[in-house]
Amino acid sequence: MGSMRNFAVPLIFMLAAIGAEPIAAQGFKPSRPIEFVVHTGPGGGNDVLARAIVNVVEKEKLLPVRMQVLNKTGGGGLTAMAYLVEKKGETHTIGLFANTWFTVPAMRAEARVTMADLTPVVRLVVEPAVVAVKSDAPYRTLREFTDAAKAAPGQLKQSGGSIGSRDWVMRQLLMRESGANWAFISFPGGGERIAALLGGHVNIMVIEPQEAGEHIRAGNMRVIAQVAERRLAPFPNVPTLREAGFNVPNYAVMRGVVAPPGVPAEVIAYWEDFFQRVAQSASWKKYLADNLFEDGFQRGPELAKFVQQFPVEIRNILIDAGVKPAR
Repeated sequence: MGSMRNFAVPLIFMLAAIGAEPIAAQGFKPSRPIEFVVHTGPGGGNDVLARAIVNVVEKEKLLPVRMQVLNKTGGGGLTAMAYLVEKKGETHTIGLFANTWFTVPAMRAEARVTMADLTPVVRLVVEPAVVAVKSDAPYRTLREFTDAAKAAPGQLKQSGGSIGSRDWVMRQLLMRESGANWAFISFPGGGERIAALLGGHVNIMVIEPQEAGEHIRAGNMRVIAQVAERRLAPFPNVPTLREAGFNVPNYAVMRGVVAPPGVPAEVIAYWEDFFQRVAQSASWKKYLADNLFEDGFQRGPELAKFVQQFPVEIRNILIDAGVKPAR
């Protein structure tokens, strides 16, 4: 009996060790470079934010491997989304979503992927925007621009991203509310949109402050309205859309992180914790303040609620803009 007791002790430790091994194996730590997928070209909103995140991660030494931005342009986000869906179960690929990842599938019946096919990780920021013209443009206010567009239907031009992007949706809302009509010229990258404005090829653009910042500071652009709930600190004398007399929704851009489908729960938990560390870092907080972003961090149940409710808000905004949702 004593020999059995002596055998039982090491057996207990062996069983404990065997039982502990799966627990240790459940932990995830990146072991190779991370693909960070964005749907815009260089200089576009998602590209700019993704590269800012990479800079913060490197500065704060938050990741044991490199994070590489991968531009998958086309389809207003559908190409990037499809790429992530194809990466089912891949633990070293994530994507940076924006509103278009909700709006474009809602507008296109032929879209084969939606946000429901991906795995939400976190929401990061809420972005206001500004309406800008070239500094020597004749329009001092948005009303002056819409009046000019009304007098010459289809002659004035706006540079922007894809159909379904925030700048496109704002154009639809403003045209419907003002009775004016102007052309929309789509460019894959933010740099090209800005170049078109500064080169005099288009007349106006709706742009995130961080994309336009240096040009505004250099005096190459003039801000004539703000797509925001309240005036941003750098533009105290520029009215919001509602203050300027335009009864349209304030359409903020939400940006956050998703993973491919079929990714293990422990991997999602790792990325949730990782991006929470990013959001709490001094470098990130400075970036948000410098670029006039709002901290929109959400994870877990709060994020799940957002992902459920935001498509409904998007659908209502599209209807306000005169667009019949496809789903």
